[in-house]
Amino acid sequence: MRDLVYTAFVSLDGVVDSPGGGPGEEHRSGGWVMKDIEFLPEAFSLKGEELEETTALMFGRRSYEAFAPIWRDSDDHLAYKELPKFVVSTTLPEDALVEGWGRTTILRSLDDVAELKRSDGGAIFIHGSAELARRLSEANLIDRYHLLVFPVLLGSGKSLFSRSDRDKQLLTLRSSAAYPNGVTKLIYDVVG
Repeated sequence: MRDLVYTAFVSLDGVVDSPGGGPGEEHRSGGWVMKDIEFLPEAFSLKGEELEETTALMFGRRSYEAFAPIWRDSDDHLAYKELPKFVVSTTLPEDALVEGWGRTTILRSLDDVAELKRSDGGAIFIHGSAELARRLSEANLIDRYHLLVFPVLLGSGKSLFSRSDRDKQLLTLRSSAAYPNGVTKLIYDVVG
C-alpha cells in the first residue's frame, strides 16, 4: 500500500492559492510565500526531506499544466524529472503530456487513484492541486499532510479543505517545528 501525501504552503486561514505568484496564479496576493515573510532556509527544509521520500508525483490537470513545463527545465526541480508522475483528470488528452519530464500516466477517476494506492511502491506526493486534494480527502484517500503554515491571512482563495458537510476526520501530529519568521511546519497522519 502506497501513502498519498499532500504537501502545501498554506496561509493561517487555510488558503493555498497562488503561493509562488507564477504563471497561472492569479490570486490578488500571489507570491505571498516570499513577498512579506523573511526567507529562512531552515523553514523550507521540509522540501528536501520530502524529496528523500518521494517515489512519484501526483497533480490535478491545472497544476500539471502549470508546473510541468517549468519544473521540467528547472534546476531546483531536477530530482523530480525522472520520477513517475500521475495526473488525475477526466479531460486532459494524452497528447497534452509534457515531453522530457519522465513517465506520466493519466488517472481518469478516484477509483484509479485508489487502485494506484493499493500497488507496491513508496510515497506519492501531491503538489499544488488544491481541488484534487479536497476530492481525495473527501474520498478518504489522503494518508498524510505536510504543511508549511505562513503567518498571513489571505481572506479568500482556494482553500486547503472542503467546506462540505462530512464526518469528522482525526489527524495525528507526526512532527512540528516553528521558525523565527513565523512559519510553522506541521506533519499530520490521517487517522482511520
